[in-house]
Amino acid sequence: MTAPTVSRPQLVSEGSPPRVRLSGQWTLEHSDAISEALATVPPDLEAIDATMVDRLDSLGVLQLLRFSRRRDFDFERIAFHDTHRNLVSAIEDVADDRPKKKREYGVAAALARLGVAMHDNYKEVRVLVGFFGETLVKLVRTFKEPSRFRPTATVHHMEQVGLDAVPLVALLCYLVGAVVAFLGSNILRDFGATIYVVELVSIAFLREFGVLLTAIILAGRTASAFTAQIGAMKSREEIDAIRTMGMDPIDLLVIPRVLALLVMLPLLTFVAMVFGLLGGLTVGAYGLDIPPMQYLARMHETMELRHFVVGLVKAPFFALVISLIGCLEGLQVEGTAESVGERTTSSVVQAISLVIVLDAAAAIWFMEMGY
Repeated sequence: MTAPTVSRPQLVSEGSPPRVRLSGQWTLEHSDAISEALATVPPDLEAIDATMVDRLDSLGVLQLLRFSRRRDFDFERIAFHDTHRNLVSAIEDVADDRPKKKREYGVAAALARLGVAMHDNYKEVRVLVGFFGETLVKLVRTFKEPSRFRPTATVHHMEQVGLDAVPLVALLCYLVGAVVAFLGSNILRDFGATIYVVELVSIAFLREFGVLLTAIILAGRTASAFTAQIGAMKSREEIDAIRTMGMDPIDLLVIPRVLALLVMLPLLTFVAMVFGLLGGLTVGAYGLDIPPMQYLARMHETMELRHFVVGLVKAPFFALVISLIGCLEGLQVEGTAESVGERTTSSVVQAISLVIVLDAAAAIWFMEMGY
């Protein structure tokens, strides 16, 4: 028997049910011979013995892997030589890393994507409700065990989410108040009712715009910061280290952020209301020829406390939603930089969407209640 004949892939079937024994060189240069040999394997195969293979490369492993999938044969029933096990494990790990299929278009594909998105959103809502319950239980435990409370961390986050955000909230609300007054005056001027701009700006900002703009700003600014901070700690395994030391990440990372936002969002909402009213006052004084004293007198006569209460009572709920989503998305980071970016984007989108949904529901409820 010549050397080239010995080096070719050999396949011998023996026993009943048949067991196949491989030998020779199962490499790229013998790819055709490998295919021919595998085509002769009996259908009721019990096991394959590849321990006698002289040489084995990635093509030989892939051929055997595809053969096992094609025949619905358990790949674990192929015995390899010890020197080939590392190669086989590496090829098996990356065998499924193929390019993603192109996006399909059409009604059926759109409905499928919609169903998957709805299912994912449902799971996110369930996880958020569970996380809220866990945080609430541990917050009550903090009141029973004051030593768990982290005042330094809470004050630090109050400064970050509250004081540092005052200039941005004040500027944006001032400009939005001026825009609302300006647009409202263009319509009301046709009816000779320019003075009603006072009620338009005041009611809009006290009931809706003040708290909504503040919540949206903090959803983009604070929720993303919470996710990025906690996500970076998760990727560096700092949260695992916290658990290893016997401490609770909820006590250390989540509760201080939740309490900070619960305190600061109502205060920022008040600032937003004040600067929104100042924006309307500025347009009234310089664009509508309404003297500031007359503007303030009109606002004093027509405004009711209930409008202020309606706007302010929504702030703690928005704060809870924003802080919980930001912290939860951070804790769900999988440990890569890409995951941090994806979760940060997701936290902003979820926080803004849920804030607007809650605001719409609250507006309908207060309207039906006549308040």
